[in-house]
Amino acid sequence: MNIFQKQFLHPRFWLSWLGLLLMRLSVYLPAKLQYRIGMLLGQLMQPFMRSRAKVVRRNLELCFPEMSDAEREYLVKKILKNTGMMMIETAISWWASDRQLRRRVTYEGLEHLEAAKAKGKGVILLTGHFTSMEIGGRLIMLQTPAYVMFRHLKNPLFNAVMMRSRIYHSEGIVMRDDVRAMLRALRKNKVVWYAPDQDFGPRNSIFAKFFGVTAATIPATARMVKMTGAEVVPFVPKRKSDGSYHIQIFPAWEAYPSGDDIVDAQHINDWIESQIRQMPEQYFWLHRRFKTQPDGKGRLYKKVR
Repeated sequence: MNIFQKQFLHPRFWLSWLGLLLMRLSVYLPAKLQYRIGMLLGQLMQPFMRSRAKVVRRNLELCFPEMSDAEREYLVKKILKNTGMMMIETAISWWASDRQLRRRVTYEGLEHLEAAKAKGKGVILLTGHFTSMEIGGRLIMLQTPAYVMFRHLKNPLFNAVMMRSRIYHSEGIVMRDDVRAMLRALRKNKVVWYAPDQDFGPRNSIFAKFFGVTAATIPATARMVKMTGAEVVPFVPKRKSDGSYHIQIFPAWEAYPSGDDIVDAQHINDWIESQIRQMPEQYFWLHRRFKTQPDGKGRLYKKVR
């Protein structure tokens, strides 16, 4: 996608161009300094993220009722600091070379991915919305070609840059709502990166528990496996304080799907929850995960503005 279109020369994009320039320059910094700057950005942005902080706080109240208010508040601050690192990691995933990235990542469980690919039915590389998910996808693609999901951004310039980067680094792009494209990729024995852990509304969702709270959950993963015979291989990207990353790949799920959509949706939610509990500060809690409820009223965020 051409980012040098005439429309992007308009003054309303000048601030976006400045942001892209700073992001581009950050790629040349040492890994430890990138980490420190990312955390500092997250800290500096906190006064401008009060509404987002309220969503994070409410999510933690729902998911960690056993925590004291002080413990949750400490975690809120850590989460917001980690979101600052997302900007740096996005730049790294767009512009860093393969050689740069290989020096700062370790992998665990690559044999599980290779075994799933060898079965010839396609692989759903399943993960959650961790704050390191953007760079996590890029790091996975250092080891295997993969299709990535894409959702249009509101800023058309950033959208064009992200689209261009994902096309360049991936084997192909699947739009978030294009199930047929994902099925075609799986039937060609491709690896498809997929994160189903957000609230996509009531239309295509069923209800399962997430941290003990009722959450709208899309049953698409199990249904795609039924239609293609694809393997589901979960993975988690983990950010370290020295600016390095660890990609943990788990064995393909056996006896999945079960034939019961709710059981299968619960299986996904339980697995993602188990990984979040190990590093809750690295999950994207800014999303209103529980906004869709069976009664249709969404009262869990009633006081969050």
